[in-house]
Amino acid sequence: MTLRRIFQIGSLLIVCATYPSASTLAQDAPSLPGGASSLQESYQDWQVACRIADATKRCAVSQQQAQQNGRRVLAIELQVGADNAIAGNLILPFGLLLESGVTLQIDEQETMAPFPFHTCLPAGCVVPLGLDQASVDALRNGSVLKLIAKSSDAAQDVAFAISLKGFSASVDRIKTLTGG
Repeated sequence: MTLRRIFQIGSLLIVCATYPSASTLAQDAPSLPGGASSLQESYQDWQVACRIADATKRCAVSQQQAQQNGRRVLAIELQVGADNAIAGNLILPFGLLLESGVTLQIDEQETMAPFPFHTCLPAGCVVPLGLDQASVDALRNGSVLKLIAKSSDAAQDVAFAISLKGFSASVDRIKTLTGG
């Protein structure tokens, strides 16, 4: 199962009693630059991906880290929501103490309260993230997002680091693409 598949958001269908004209549909149809149905761009260590499906434009920023053998260690995918808050998911490897959750720390700032694991899938264990405007501002100004979890066998800290190089530019890009 791909990361994109894991993070798909269900569509809400609204059935109207009257249908708009074809010209109205064409004006309201979401679009990407050059009329593309999908777009992928890189901003230093972050990627922007947008696609149009079911007359809905979905854009997200993401980063994946892999070992030298190509095996993924972690993945993060975020979308900009209302009030510039960010929501998304973190995928971490198996072997972590799930009940402890994952704490986040931006550079040397105070550690955030733990985020709980939601479930584990073949791709890894999922941690839903919801970050408010203050946290997003800190991410924009930071250089590294540190993740701390506990190993399931020895309950020792397991640390991960996510580069924030290109984070601001990638978030700004999806805001531009989504009109936000």
